[in-house]
Amino acid sequence: MGRHVRSDDGRLLLAEEWGNPSGTPVLLLHGTPGSRLGTALPDLADHHPDTRFFAYDRPGYGGSDRLPGRRVADAARDAAAVADALGVEHFAVVGRSGGAPHALACAALLPDRVRAAAALVSIAPRDAAGLDWFAGMTPFNVHEFGLAAESPELLDADLAARSAAIRRDPERLVEDLRAELSDHDLPIVSDPAVRATLLRTYREAVGTSHHGWTDDTLAFTHPWGFDVSAVAVPVLLWHGLDDAFSPPAHTRWLADRIPGATLVLKPNAGHFAAQYALPAVLEWLRDQDAQEGGGR
Repeated sequence: MGRHVRSDDGRLLLAEEWGNPSGTPVLLLHGTPGSRLGTALPDLADHHPDTRFFAYDRPGYGGSDRLPGRRVADAARDAAAVADALGVEHFAVVGRSGGAPHALACAALLPDRVRAAAALVSIAPRDAAGLDWFAGMTPFNVHEFGLAAESPELLDADLAARSAAIRRDPERLVEDLRAELSDHDLPIVSDPAVRATLLRTYREAVGTSHHGWTDDTLAFTHPWGFDVSAVAVPVLLWHGLDDAFSPPAHTRWLADRIPGATLVLKPNAGHFAAQYALPAVLEWLRDQDAQEGGGR
């Protein structure tokens, strides 16, 4: 069911925790659109009994209050508020897809609390120098991100209509995306566990409003509010080479600018392969923790 916690400015954020209460804390950040319910497949905690997982709905999604005009950087203070409410001092953070830039924000802006971070199938900042930002991106994302830059009002209306359709039929978004999925993604979204997780998170994400989706899209296409080159904690960047939703060139750009980042480019893998990558990512995080002597 989750629990509400208050942000430092009084907003309510709906958080969830599971796994081992005494385990190593890992914050999981959901995609776009998404919710705390879609951060991992159901059996993850069973295979990682030494981990305490927690997540929350970003503002405007699910049960969390909206924060109009939010930036990617604002995720750091919300993550800190959720961690404080749960009694977590130090933690690792993992963001997939739309959650990945927010994970990098936590790494950059909470260096005394975040032990390590992983960004899976991330996009780069819209003003990324030398990057052809739309190259290789699906028409769906080109359209939405284009509206964000040219007409936020039209973007909001478009996502309001899409969200209403998803509320009526949560499978609608999955089916809409099928036409743009790579051959490597199709069997993944057909996996019953993945499909059930996607439907659950989409239903929760837009159950109250479309605002989280709108605000995510705007945040990605406006200045993020931090410099990725300022990240000083260990970072893993993971990307499927056949990803057209977040083209791998974005992660290559990030890897060139985040000091000491570990880059994993997976052949024969698309965007949704990140669903299966989390166990290996958690092993990498555990290795980072061991190298630091058990964390700070």
